[in-house]
Amino acid sequence: MNYIKYTINTKTTACDDICYELTSLGLSALEIEDNLPVHDEIQGKDYEELQPDMPIDDGLCKIIFYLETKDDNLINKVKSVIEDIGSYSDIGEGTIKEEVLEDEDYLNKWKEYFHAFEVGDLLIKPTWEQVDTPMGVDKCISIDPGTTFGTGAHETTKLCIEGIQKHLKKGDNVLDLGFGSGILSMVALLYGASHISGTDIDPNCVDAACSNFKVNNLDTKKATFYIGDLASDKTLQKMVGYECYDIVVANILADILIDMSEAMYNALKKGGMVITSGIIDFKENAVKDALVEAGFKVTEINHLGEWVNITAVKE
Repeated sequence: MNYIKYTINTKTTACDDICYELTSLGLSALEIEDNLPVHDEIQGKDYEELQPDMPIDDGLCKIIFYLETKDDNLINKVKSVIEDIGSYSDIGEGTIKEEVLEDEDYLNKWKEYFHAFEVGDLLIKPTWEQVDTPMGVDKCISIDPGTTFGTGAHETTKLCIEGIQKHLKKGDNVLDLGFGSGILSMVALLYGASHISGTDIDPNCVDAACSNFKVNNLDTKKATFYIGDLASDKTLQKMVGYECYDIVVANILADILIDMSEAMYNALKKGGMVITSGIIDFKENAVKDALVEAGFKVTEINHLGEWVNITAVKE
């Protein structure tokens, strides 16, 4: 199905007035593009990794909405609204750009950026790509991450996979924090884990992970997925269990890892190991200090680009 994208080129000074009038016309799903600073409470909060790098605000603004079919009457009303607001406010160009988009192309555009790659003796490939198995590779995972979940190609995921390949022993019980697409859970099973438990705050992750398990003929009975915040949810902590995991793998933002340090420690058996990543380089010491304070002994630190893996043992 095709649909039509309309972009109003205006200024931030007129944005609120235009959006108000558009909603009165029934156009409630609006996208705003500008270079205004983003308040901490809206994006990133205390997590510096999520703070967007914005160009200097030039006062310009784009207001975007979509229609499934062309409606000249509605668009004429939109033009009238812009003209009226222009009589008392600086609207800049005040122009409307129309663009026909193909739904399928739009939804699948991101696939251009996900291709097969290797981590040691493991090949990870998209479900839609046919790939000859390279020399030295004896394990393979096919994954369809969708537009929301990780592909495994990011440096932080690679660091965690390398940690699993190096440290996981056959029969280990593994806890995957922030399991997302299930990529690390599947890797752990391929390398001999007996069972996977996973937590994530997004309910959609359960369907995504189970779907990827089935694509790879992995038994979903060997995985138990929970939704919730392990750092603060005491009920979830009890459900996940205490002192019952050989390995905790956590590919999460640094500040969340800091918050979860105690919960990770409590979940591990004595001698158990936590393999973390998602740590931007300038947060390395903060995460390391939090793990030590929780009772861990840091045994290994690895870097890939600007990202860091910290591996630690519960003594």
